[in-house]
Amino acid sequence: MFSGIDEVDWASMEHAYGPADDVPELLRGLASDDPAEREAALDGMYGAVHHQGDVYACTLACIPFLFELAVDPEVQDRGSVVELLTSIGGFDLDEDDEAEIDEDEIEGAANYAMAAAAVTAGAEVFFELIADEDPGVRLAAPLALATLHRHPVRVLALLRERLPVEPDEEVRLALVEAAGRVALRHRPLAGRVAEWLGRLASRAHSPGLRLAALAQLARCSPDGLPGDVVPVVSGLLREMRASPEEYAAEGDAPRDRAEPGPGPRPAVEPVEPEPLGPGRVGTGPAPAQPVGTEPTGTGPVPTEPVGTEPESVGADPTDPGLTDSDPTDPGPMNPGPVAQEQVGPDPMDPEPVDPEPMDPEPVTAAEPRRGDQVATPTLVGRLRSLSAQESAGHGAPWAADLLRTLHVGLDDRVGDRTALLADQLRSPDRRQRIDAVRMSGGLIRAWRGPYEELVALVGDQLSDPEPRLAEAASHVLEELFGLAEPAADALAARLAADPGGWVKSWASGPPGLGSTVKALARLGDPRAVPALAAALELPQVAHDVGFAVSHLGEAARPLAGALRRRLAEVELDERAYDRASPLLAGLTGLRAGEAAPEVLRVLRGAPEYRGEWLRTAALRALGSFGPAAREAVPELRALIRRPGTPAATEAAEALWAVSGDTEAVLPVLIEGLQSDQVHDRRAAAVALGALGPRAAVVAPRLRGLLAHEELWLRVDAAIALWEVSGRTRETTEALLADWERSRHVRVRVAECVARMGPVPEGSAAAHVLRSELASVRRHNAMDGGYGSHDIHEDEKLLALCRRALRGTGKGTTA
Repeated sequence: MFSGIDEVDWASMEHAYGPADDVPELLRGLASDDPAEREAALDGMYGAVHHQGDVYACTLACIPFLFELAVDPEVQDRGSVVELLTSIGGFDLDEDDEAEIDEDEIEGAANYAMAAAAVTAGAEVFFELIADEDPGVRLAAPLALATLHRHPVRVLALLRERLPVEPDEEVRLALVEAAGRVALRHRPLAGRVAEWLGRLASRAHSPGLRLAALAQLARCSPDGLPGDVVPVVSGLLREMRASPEEYAAEGDAPRDRAEPGPGPRPAVEPVEPEPLGPGRVGTGPAPAQPVGTEPTGTGPVPTEPVGTEPESVGADPTDPGLTDSDPTDPGPMNPGPVAQEQVGPDPMDPEPVDPEPMDPEPVTAAEPRRGDQVATPTLVGRLRSLSAQESAGHGAPWAADLLRTLHVGLDDRVGDRTALLADQLRSPDRRQRIDAVRMSGGLIRAWRGPYEELVALVGDQLSDPEPRLAEAASHVLEELFGLAEPAADALAARLAADPGGWVKSWASGPPGLGSTVKALARLGDPRAVPALAAALELPQVAHDVGFAVSHLGEAARPLAGALRRRLAEVELDERAYDRASPLLAGLTGLRAGEAAPEVLRVLRGAPEYRGEWLRTAALRALGSFGPAAREAVPELRALIRRPGTPAATEAAEALWAVSGDTEAVLPVLIEGLQSDQVHDRRAAAVALGALGPRAAVVAPRLRGLLAHEELWLRVDAAIALWEVSGRTRETTEALLADWERSRHVRVRVAECVARMGPVPEGSAAAHVLRSELASVRRHNAMDGGYGSHDIHEDEKLLALCRRALRGTGKGTTA
């Protein structure tokens, strides 16, 4: 094995973390008899050689050796090797993607194409592996064939032949999934696959197999689903609950003892094979020319367009199966202060990300058998360990994956998906309810709809004694803001019953509020106030307490004294920003002008480290106090004496809010509008807009920014132009153009349009707003990640659109 591996010039290549001279050791580690060494090697392959799906020159050089490992029966965990090969060779690049490749991406795209060609050229071996002795190999081989083999008709024939004789239920499900993959990749075959899946869905003996067939049918041919799909699926889930011993027995069987061949019962009732090619069935020699559509090319999966603002992503920390990035790959640090709780792609308003580390209980493992997985201190090992804990005691751990697939296939059929989840949430099976809670969050996050019943059922889970279920429910409700109203009483009951969960502490970083506290506060429910009062008495204040206070508004007024007291106690050293910012955010939300002396102390004594961030937070607080902060006027006048600087612009904005002195602040803001920093120009534009007609002199300058290349600056300038001039036509045209260019600016645009007044019936603005209201998908829904405020922002957009169309906004349309 590995003939020629030492002749490859590995040192001349690189992977994600530097020179690739360690790759031979990783490859040899995959063949080790030591399970921990194999796991560590696999972790290294995914973490460096195939980092986040990338393909390097060393990745290409590994392919022949990976094939050697995959076919050697003496090698253990070969299924993982097959999965790795599938990932390396499984990218498609269509003609549209090819046209969008930048010059600096050409080498990477070429690597993807070469990887796909190399793995596809060797894909014939997967035909043999589909009947391998190792169930792990048989589990990985079907998707490898569906993804990589050039002859989809031949692949389908093999999948159908293998299904009745495959003894392992999870492998049978993989065979069905592979058929769905073939249908998605080769659309001319979708009809044939759908017909076969339909017969499986109605005639297969196993309820799990019927559910798998329905899930794949939903993905590749949703019109073929039965009209009563919800009761059908609910019935299948009840069947699976009624015979858990069968699935538990299969799931607990040692992998190395399952033998290929006929099982104790057929997986499907015998069905006469349907020829899928010209007089051919089975796995004989391939036809001279493939039937169906072949892959048109290979390369990287397209990502968000360049220039799209990134959104902070969140995840349920109780769900180890949902990760969007490599935890070993640190992302960029937050570039500036978190002064307000507004999440989204606006770079002026970075979203705070709550650290929610997962600390699972240690798992005591028995002596490993051949083919068993062991817990190792690697990313792969940790994920497998968490998955094993999640599946413990669960007879059919793959059922959740099937239901997720079904939901993906049902797509915008919100009514069907809601009804199915409601049924799952009423299940006596706690594991199924945990899955349903998480999938409910995913549904509400991406699609608009009436969710009152679903939210109430999620709220019912808060009282369950299973901590993972209650925790998952609270995390979903935390993201819903106003939509969580049907669960308000359940949240309040859990809050009262669990004072220990009001504040969460972590091994590193500041403490944070528990999800139940945040969910109730985001509803504006005063029953959250005692928890916040308790949080303000802890030695270290939770970093997000100020945002919760802001959501409660006047209901949190009793907390103003504690916020002032804690702010007065903050030492103005290098940790001052971390300690003071949550307190300043709370005082800002309350507009607590009586706190001006404490805020002024922070403004005057801000240390050098993060001092700019701290001054920004203090100035925003003073501005929110308005005339009640008149004692700050001398300090603010001193700060505006350096026009063109960020501090001067922020101080001018605060000075205007406190004193209304247009003559003093207007020159400073005009200077800020000419800054060479986009962020500073945006801040100046927003502040000028607040002056209204008093700043009419800057209208030509703002009009000149409507053609600027920076999206957010154009939007802010357009809004400010309307505020200072009162002229809606040119502003509306500019705002609607940017609405179409980027979904990220829509809330800000809708806020302005709603303030302008009644939108004329039949106007371009009315058409845009009605189109938004007619959309079932949330405007900010994205694949592969989400922001913790996405639902709130989208619901806000809908409310603004309705308000604008009702004509309840203030302003003129002249």
